[in-house]
Order: sequence, then C-alpha cells, then structure tokens
Amino acid sequence: MPERPPGAALADAAVRWYDARARDLPWRRPDATPWGVMVSEFMLQQTPVARVIPAHDAWLERWPTPTSLAAASPGDAVRMWGKLGYPRRALRLREAAVAIVATHGGHVPDDVDALLALPGVGAYTARAVCAFAFGQRQPVVDTNVRRLIARAVGGAADAAPVSTARDLDQVLALLPDDPAAAARTSAAFMELGALVCTAATPRCAACPLEPRCAWVRAGRPAYGGPVKRPQRYAGTDRQVRGLLLEVLRGSDGPVERSALDVVWPDAAQRERALDGLVVDGLVDPLPDGRYALPSA
Repeated sequence: MPERPPGAALADAAVRWYDARARDLPWRRPDATPWGVMVSEFMLQQTPVARVIPAHDAWLERWPTPTSLAAASPGDAVRMWGKLGYPRRALRLREAAVAIVATHGGHVPDDVDALLALPGVGAYTARAVCAFAFGQRQPVVDTNVRRLIARAVGGAADAAPVSTARDLDQVLALLPDDPAAAARTSAAFMELGALVCTAATPRCAACPLEPRCAWVRAGRPAYGGPVKRPQRYAGTDRQVRGLLLEVLRGSDGPVERSALDVVWPDAAQRERALDGLVVDGLVDPLPDGRYALPSA
C-alpha cells in the first residue's frame, strides 16, 4: 500500500466534518454555475456571508450570465451592488464580464492564468473559481485558511505575514491528488476556518482537527507576531463615500450638489470622498454641476 502524504489525515478529517456540517450556500449547490461562483467570490471579499446571499441571488436573477452583465451600464452595476461595501468590486465584476464576452465567448474560463488576466481577479479568486466551479486541484488560501493551517500544521496561534508562494505551497501539500477531492478539501478548510477555528474564540473541542492540531498539542501558545488592528469604519472616508453613493443609488437620475452636501458635516472630508469616487469611476461629474452614477 502506498504511503499516504502527511496531510492526508487532516484533509480526511476536514472533509468528513464538512460533509456533515457545511452550510447550504447558493454557490455550493449542484446547480451553481461558474458565473454564479465567480459572482460569489467577488461579493464575499471582506463581506459576511449573511449579507452576500440575498445580494448574490438578486444579482444572478438580473444578470444570470457574463453576457447579460456586460450589456449593462457601470451605473446599473453600482446601483445593484447596494450596501455590500467596496463598490469598486461592482465595476471590476462588470469589467470582467465584458472581458469574458470579448475573450472567452461569454464563458467563465477554467484556467488560473486566464482568470488572473480578468479585471478584479487576484490569486485567491482565480484559484477559488477553478476549484469550486470546475473541481480542480488548486490551493485556495484566504485569511481563515491561513489561520487554520498556521495552527493545525505550524503550531502558531495565527498566520505569519502573507507570503503568497509560501501560503499556496503549504495548502497544496495538504490536498489530495484527486482533483474533485482536493476541491472539496479546500472548501472544508475554508469552512472550518470561518466557523470553528476562528480568530478570537476558536472552538477547539468541536474541531475535527483537534486530535492532530500542532497548536493544541503545544498548549495553545499565545500569538507573538505583529499586532493586527481592526479596521475602523465610523467616521472614515469609506463611510462618507457610502453615504454619497446611497444618495445617487436612490435617485432615478443625476442629483444636485446640494443633495450630496447634506450627507456629511465635514466639508473637507466630504469633498475628499467625492473626489475619490470620481477618480475611482464610481461617480460621474456632469457639465451642469450635477452628479450621477457612471453611464459608460
């Protein structure tokens, strides 16, 4: 009998747990399309699953294919994005749809390099689409997976600073050779990191990796790396940008400057946020002094 790789026991335990306890999410269902998976990955960046589900379903109802989104205006995409946050993702997703139509006949490509060439698609998203939409053996590494591997394999309380090559190699070494099994293992690692091996309150007693976890065996030593400060939102330019966009999304057409001026009392910060929206292509300043969502 051939020797099993060192990570096989971890992968097996994770998949058994996943098969019994994974959340029923739209992009994981058998009828999920590659486009549906890609949309979910754009939306899930820095956004909780509970907020993404209704937005994902509504988006696919309106634009079920890359071709349908490519025919929409950028402003339609920004308006439909709603309050998911980081609305530049809406523009990049539409730009990716346009590129998919132009370069791939309207079909989401199943190749990492082809996906990386699309607007808004980085190392994580490209591999996630290949794994979860096409069942490929790809190391899918997000914050939760990095933390899970740091604990279970490295014995540390949290992951070291990001190193894409190192992180990909560490996860790839744990994946089964069979592509479908590897894709399911990647999903299992992500789910465990999100629900059980959490940052602040890991539920080690409920974790299927606990008997083999290097961090648990070491006595769960405290994290000794750089301090990770939580991102602040209240009072930031991000909040002001969101308030300005909310006015524009709620209007059927261009709005007067006065409608934007009332959303935030600090004129300098408000101006900076509005200028940033214009630079990012999220707002169009019109010749008559009004503002609108982008039309082209």
